[in-house]
Amino acid sequence: MSHFVDECQLNVRAGDGGAGCVSFRREGPEAMGGPNGGDGGQGGDVWLIADRNVASLLAFRDHPHRIAGNGVHGKGKDLHGKRGEVMEVHVPEGTLIRDMYTDEVLADLTNHGDRWLAAGGGRGGRGNARFMANRRKAPSFAEQGEKGEERWLKLELKLIADVALVGFPNAGKSTLISVISAAKPKIAAYPFTTLEPNLGVVRIDNVTEFVVADIPGLIEGAAEGKGLGHQFLRHVERARVLCILIDLAPVDDTSPQAQLDVLLRELESYDPQLLERPRVIVGTKTDSATVEMVDEWDGMLISAITNQGLRELVGRLASLVHSARQELPVLEGRVILKPESEGSWVEKLGSGGFRVHGRKAERTVHLNDVTTPEAMSYIEERLKKLGVPRLLARAGAVTGDVVWIGEFSFDYAPEM
Repeated sequence: MSHFVDECQLNVRAGDGGAGCVSFRREGPEAMGGPNGGDGGQGGDVWLIADRNVASLLAFRDHPHRIAGNGVHGKGKDLHGKRGEVMEVHVPEGTLIRDMYTDEVLADLTNHGDRWLAAGGGRGGRGNARFMANRRKAPSFAEQGEKGEERWLKLELKLIADVALVGFPNAGKSTLISVISAAKPKIAAYPFTTLEPNLGVVRIDNVTEFVVADIPGLIEGAAEGKGLGHQFLRHVERARVLCILIDLAPVDDTSPQAQLDVLLRELESYDPQLLERPRVIVGTKTDSATVEMVDEWDGMLISAITNQGLRELVGRLASLVHSARQELPVLEGRVILKPESEGSWVEKLGSGGFRVHGRKAERTVHLNDVTTPEAMSYIEERLKKLGVPRLLARAGAVTGDVVWIGEFSFDYAPEM
C-alpha cells in the first residue's frame, strides 16, 4: 500500500458560537436588579498550516473531517462563555487548496508556517445585558450563537524541491537519488518501478545542501494525462532546477535524441515556463551502454553503479541551485482573501417574492429568537438601520409580498 498521497478531499467545520444568556440580578441586598446575562463564546476556527515535517496528505485519505470546538453558552452574573477550541490542520509545504465544487484556488501554502483560515467560527450570541437601553430597561431576550462555517476542500500537493530528476521510466532516477542522498526508493529493472515521488537531501558540506525529487517516469503523452502524467508532472512545477536523465542503454532502443525531444515536449505542453528553468542534461548508464552510444553522446555522462561523473554532476547541480536561490530565495505562496460585502441587496425571486442578501441582515435574523415579540421588535429596528425596508421598496415590494432573509420569511408591509 502506498504511503504517499498527493490528492485528497477535506471537510472543515468551524465551531458554533455559544448562545447568549437571559438573566436578571435578583440578589436581596441589591436595591435594583437588572439584566446580567453573559455572552456566548466564539466558535473555534479551522486553520490550515504548512508544515515541513508533514510529508504527504495520507492523514486525510481515510479521515477527511476536521471539526473545531463550539463556544460555551453565556451564564448569569455577566459570565461569558469560553471560546471554542481552535483546530489547526497541518499539511505539507506546497499544498494547493481549491474549493471542491467550483475548483477555485483559495490558497497556496508554499512555505513552512504559512497559515490560511479555512473556516471561521460562529460568533457568540450576546446576552440580554447587551440589549439594555433607555427604551429597553429589562430586555428579556438574547442572541443565539452563530453557526460556524463549513466547506469541502480539495487539496493538491506539489512537492517543493531544489532539483527534479526527469526522465523516461527506468532511466536510472531512483538509483541516482539513492547514491547521492540517503533516500531509499524502490529499484528494479522494469519500467514504472517508482509510482510515487521520492525526496532526498544531498549534503555536500556543513553549509551546502539541496533537496532532490525523484519524479516517476514520464512517457509520451504525459502532459495529456497518459501514464498518470498529470499527477507526476505537477511535482516538477516548483523545482528550481531540472536534471534530465537520458538512458544510453534503453531496452526499447529509443535514441537519446528522441528521449530528449519527447521529455522537453511534454514539459512544454504541461507548462511552457518549465523550459525556462535552469537544467542539466545527463546521459546515464554508461556502465551498460555500448561504446558507440557513449561516444556519440555530447554532454555530461554518469553511472550510478560505478560512480562515474557523479561528483561533477552534484557540483553542477549545487551551483545552479545556489544561483536559483539568489534569484528567488523563498517561493511565494498565495493566500487569497476575498472580503465579504458588508452591504445588503435584494434579489427578486419571481411573482411576489424577494430575498434579502447581506451578512449583517442575515445575522440579525439568525441570531435572534423570531418567536419573541421583544426580539422581533429589535430585529425590525436593526433592519431599519441597515436600510432593508428602503431596499425592498426600491425593488418593488408591495404589501403581502413574501420576503426571505436566510431561512426566515415574513409578509412585507410598507410600514415595517
